[in-house]
Amino acid sequence: MFGTQLENVRKTIPLVHNITNYVTVNDCANILIACGASPIMSDEIEDVKEITAICTALNINIGTLNQRTIPAMFEAGKISNHYGHPIVLDPVGAGASSYRTHITKKLIEEINFSVIRGNISEIKAIAVGSDTTKGVDANKGDTVTSDNMDSVVAFAKEFSQKVGAVIAITGAIDIVADSQKAYIIMNGHPMMSKISGTGCMLSAITAAYIGANQDNIIEACAAAVCAMGLCGERAFAKLKKDEGNLTYKNRIFDEIFHLTPDILEAGARYEVC
Repeated sequence: MFGTQLENVRKTIPLVHNITNYVTVNDCANILIACGASPIMSDEIEDVKEITAICTALNINIGTLNQRTIPAMFEAGKISNHYGHPIVLDPVGAGASSYRTHITKKLIEEINFSVIRGNISEIKAIAVGSDTTKGVDANKGDTVTSDNMDSVVAFAKEFSQKVGAVIAITGAIDIVADSQKAYIIMNGHPMMSKISGTGCMLSAITAAYIGANQDNIIEACAAAVCAMGLCGERAFAKLKKDEGNLTYKNRIFDEIFHLTPDILEAGARYEVC
């Protein structure tokens, strides 16, 4: 099933507009190329008016908010809504500061997002006002486990119903949910937390997948999450004894580049509820 989603990315080569943070902007561009999409980065408001219109999908990442880029996010989001382009929101660090949380909520109020992807603490911050986010990382107390899985799935479905977007909660166990169903995804490796940008890259990939599969956003989002996690597993398996986190990061890019529909179909580990 998920192999078809990847196949469509490679066939259509979706052009993804990214308004993302300067910590990982190059990683997002390269991971999009690796997965078969085409990236374009623009956060100047006068530029996004035309750039957004020609793109297939939009990825908004609030990781390094500033007064120049925020208006561009709103403008690009509204233009994407006008053209019916799918949009991903990555609320990096929401809950870590009142400013980030406020801007995230305002974006959700004014723009119709297709997918909101973040860690559990970020999603809780914008859904219920929790402030347990640890910088840009999830608080350990918020960790999704088999013991609290049912309640987190119910929370994700309820939030999806409220905002009209697929909710992707990513961590050791990933949950991708709309108001009706949820994918519980077990792909990934703990080493992925030792490099910066895996979440940002996943949001970029998600934009490519939903751009190429606009008729089934939740399935496309789940496929993207499985793809990133599976490539994290495969990259670690090829890591040599004396190699560290930066080599591991490069290997993830290689695995995304070489990922095939058959490999994704065989390696995706998930349940639907």
